[in-house]
Amino acid sequence: MCHRQNLQRGFSLLELLIALVVFSVGMLGIAGLQSMSKQANFEAMQRSTASQIAYGLLEDMRTNGDSIDTYRAVAALGNGSLGNEPAPNCSGASVCNAAQKAAHDLWFWEQLLDGSLETRSGLGAGGLVLPTLCIDGPVFGGPGVYRVTIAWRGTAPITNAVDNACGAASGNYGDNNEFRRIIQIPTFIDPNI
Repeated sequence: MCHRQNLQRGFSLLELLIALVVFSVGMLGIAGLQSMSKQANFEAMQRSTASQIAYGLLEDMRTNGDSIDTYRAVAALGNGSLGNEPAPNCSGASVCNAAQKAAHDLWFWEQLLDGSLETRSGLGAGGLVLPTLCIDGPVFGGPGVYRVTIAWRGTAPITNAVDNACGAASGNYGDNNEFRRIIQIPTFIDPNI
């Protein structure tokens, strides 16, 4: 009887090993879920930023209808393509004409796109990953549908069914643009109103 009680006391090494394996698999599952959650949150943040930039630029285009063709004539924005801030900077007491305002608006939205207005140790800390912004609309800047398209690099490859050339030839989005994310915002603008 004494021998039987000794066998039933505590866990055996095999039971402990099985419990440790089950616990480890659970922890790996939690770590994978956490990683996927962070990736999805980052993708959502990038899409929200792109959407806000596109809508903001379209509103600037709508309010500065006298120079709408200046906006549309830009081939693509992103990665500092516009250089330094244009003068005058169209704020405070500086007076700007419509073309100067359009040039400053484009520079400002490119700064947001690149994240240059938020810095850490002198480097841009906000914005999108490898962004490209394209504007298209009526050829001579008249009334019609204008579209702001923003492309950026996503974190995982996907099938990109969007038929838009914005950023496609840049090489920033993988061999087949499988990392390219796009948002297109169309709106009707009548510069004569």
